[in-house]
Amino acid sequence: MSSLAALANLLIALAVVVLVVTRQMKARRIDTGGRFWLVPLVLAVVALRDPALIDRDHPGAAVAVLAGSLVTVLAMGCVWGWTVRLWQEADGTVWAKGTRATVAAWVGMIVLRIGWYALGGALHVHQTTDVLLLSLGVLLLVRGAVLKLRVAQTFDRAAAL
Repeated sequence: MSSLAALANLLIALAVVVLVVTRQMKARRIDTGGRFWLVPLVLAVVALRDPALIDRDHPGAAVAVLAGSLVTVLAMGCVWGWTVRLWQEADGTVWAKGTRATVAAWVGMIVLRIGWYALGGALHVHQTTDVLLLSLGVLLLVRGAVLKLRVAQTFDRAAAL
């Protein structure tokens, strides 16, 4: 991967993180019919286009680091989705806002991601920025799914009573 493509991926990831965290900390209406999977899908497609996603010189270690990183991201996406405060207005709209725990989840995710990157470096695994994009896509997908599930369980059930 060229250094220009790596820089572009890094800027994309940074822009998505800033956008998501900024939006997450403001109260906003949840679109229960929305396409929460669209941005994660785009990030995954961009990441998976790189044939160097898995280091060919150290394939076993590269797959282990990538798998461990993705499992960590799955867990953190769940944590993040459960830290968001949800409420329903009188008109039936559902709103969400991040909490201090949401910020802690983001900080934890960044620390864990740095840890996986460091482990990969210690194992001499060449890691591209596409791993970061793929991780971010998985994180956003899981968080969106958890929020959608929470809304359905909390407010759809309340409406049925």
